[in-house]
Amino acid sequence: MHKETSTGTGLNQQPQVSTAEKGLESGTYKYINRDLSWMEFNRRVMEEAEDNTTPLLERVKFLSIVSSNLDEFMSVRVAGIIDQIKAGYTKKDFTGYTPFQLYKRVMRRSVKMVSDQYKIYRDLLRQLAKEHIHITQYTDLSINQKKSVDQYFEDIVFPVLTPMAVDQSRPFPLVHSLGLYMAVLLKKDRPRKTDEQEEPFFAIIQVPSILPRYYEIPGRANSKKKEYILLEEIIRHRIHTMFEGYTPISIGGFRMTRNADLTLNEEGAEDLLEEIEKELRKRRWGVPVRLEIEKGMDPLALEMLQEEFEIEEDIFEIDGPLDLTFLMKLSLGMTGKDHLRYEKLVGEYPREFHDCEDMFEVIRNQDVLLYHPYESFDALIDFAEQAAEDPQVLAIKMTLYRVSGNSPLIKALEQAAEAGKQVTVVVELKARFDEENNIQWARQLEKAGCHVVYGLVGLKTHAKIMLVVRREEDQLRRYVHVGTGNYNEKTAKLYTDLGLFTTNSEIGEDASALFNEITGYSSLHEWKALSVAPTDMKPLLIDYIRKEAQHAREGKPAHIIVKMNSLSHQPMIDELYRASQAGVKIDLIIRGICCLCPGVKGLSEHINVISIVDRFLEHTRMFYFENNGDSTVFISSADWMTRNLVRRVELMSPVLDPSLKKSVIGILNLCLSDNVKARRLLMSGKYERVVEANKKPLRSQFEAEKIKKWKL
Repeated sequence: MHKETSTGTGLNQQPQVSTAEKGLESGTYKYINRDLSWMEFNRRVMEEAEDNTTPLLERVKFLSIVSSNLDEFMSVRVAGIIDQIKAGYTKKDFTGYTPFQLYKRVMRRSVKMVSDQYKIYRDLLRQLAKEHIHITQYTDLSINQKKSVDQYFEDIVFPVLTPMAVDQSRPFPLVHSLGLYMAVLLKKDRPRKTDEQEEPFFAIIQVPSILPRYYEIPGRANSKKKEYILLEEIIRHRIHTMFEGYTPISIGGFRMTRNADLTLNEEGAEDLLEEIEKELRKRRWGVPVRLEIEKGMDPLALEMLQEEFEIEEDIFEIDGPLDLTFLMKLSLGMTGKDHLRYEKLVGEYPREFHDCEDMFEVIRNQDVLLYHPYESFDALIDFAEQAAEDPQVLAIKMTLYRVSGNSPLIKALEQAAEAGKQVTVVVELKARFDEENNIQWARQLEKAGCHVVYGLVGLKTHAKIMLVVRREEDQLRRYVHVGTGNYNEKTAKLYTDLGLFTTNSEIGEDASALFNEITGYSSLHEWKALSVAPTDMKPLLIDYIRKEAQHAREGKPAHIIVKMNSLSHQPMIDELYRASQAGVKIDLIIRGICCLCPGVKGLSEHINVISIVDRFLEHTRMFYFENNGDSTVFISSADWMTRNLVRRVELMSPVLDPSLKKSVIGILNLCLSDNVKARRLLMSGKYERVVEANKKPLRSQFEAEKIKKWKL
């Protein structure tokens, strides 16, 4: 126990892997394991929850993010490692770990992470109490407060509770992954007269997820105090009302994490949407990978759970409330406490579109680069709505990976289809944990008359692109938007992302070709400006890295700057190692996973890796190559991971306008100058804060004046 679908002939053709791409010679070079690197990332998120300089309610949100991150990690990555162990797979990965070795190390670190997480939780409770915010226990309530809580239980909670007994006639009920439950041991109030003592009776109750996880207790008049009680705490103290004739002798909370990966037979699926719906239903019965229990659970109750779930080792005993993800809603929903949050940022409407009646005219005359969240996502919504209404627009084509509820972009696409325009939407049904939402959008769009495509067999469509075809005088003009992030106006306020509007003819021609390859049968396209994975992006990036290496060998300036979420694809890491050996200066701004080991003499001593974890999720993918003074800059939807470069349709677009290119380089340099929230990756795989004693503190996300002037 631990304590504390369309098929095409173009994009489906995989590029040949050369001998040079199979890894550096003899396996002597060092790599950092992907899963251990991810755990270091989640620890950096935890540090934000621990940081006293972070506003208190923001710290609460960060601790919630730590929990949701760990939930997904367990249900996907750890579940995959366990599957490999059960299958008898013993081969080492390129970082030197067998599945069993990796599992042991991951679980040790997970135990420490959970222990630290709850220490921070207890500290946050103390800090919140100083601000008159309390998460309280039932026994600490006044008589009037108890009456209020009891009334809430009777009116709202009791009607939706279902006690589920487990005995010979009633089998163990289905326990949903990540649902919160209570295991109850009971004794009869009037036991049978027998010499043998009766075994306790066993039942479980699901804490209803349809209700808020906490209840705000009505405060006294003129009181500053805000008091909350958790739903399971309310149920615990009223649970006797659920079992008439029995007395609860033990109540313990538990939570099961199941394998959440989908196993799809895309080739044999007649209807991909139906196949995914079937797999989503199967997810409920996924193999258990983690059991969380409240500290002090009765051994008999734990034994019952272990026997049912067939789980022995992966048990976490938690000293505190299970599932801290509720802290996000608690923080966001608390009123009158804005002094405990970051100052609200309202993205500025892009100056190019100020006092603009015709966005098409603006984009026709100049490329426009948007930087979210500092610039408002409303500009993209306005563009989609104008395209839907404009009688000169003939067609709109768009990819959707993750969209928000009640998305205005969905409404604009529906409006365009109803107006008779040809609307094609590539909806990625396999976006993990957004599958059900995307199925809903797909059906809604189809009802409105949109042509909905579910992507290519075997490949997720992760590219972010919108194409608008408009009749202008005697010609058709293509308007293109490409981005680094999802078309989601909610996350656009929380993530840093770039989006490019352009009418460049080569980009427009490539955009049309990309949609043709996704939606129909098309031979390989000769890309003129865009680069697309899995066919062209990786070879092109390798060419650019090798050019920089050649420039360095010739004594010319050579510099690479890459900013993205993750770097784990071994061939790309090896290319960067070779470039470093040639003398190329390489700066990597990698928020999350990084399997490259920097600073190794003779291998990576010219490579610097930093990670920025701050108020906004750093999500931009930007690639800079000095190119002997004729710099080349790209924005992309792709990280340098195997899944992005080999198993997904991804997009990379050049930034061609000189002033916009300069802007992107300015953003990269601003990130590299961060000495407040940046952490530097060490050879050990650990991270340390960047400290520059002789320099003024610079926090890249809060350099308001620099960000405002980034286009100037």
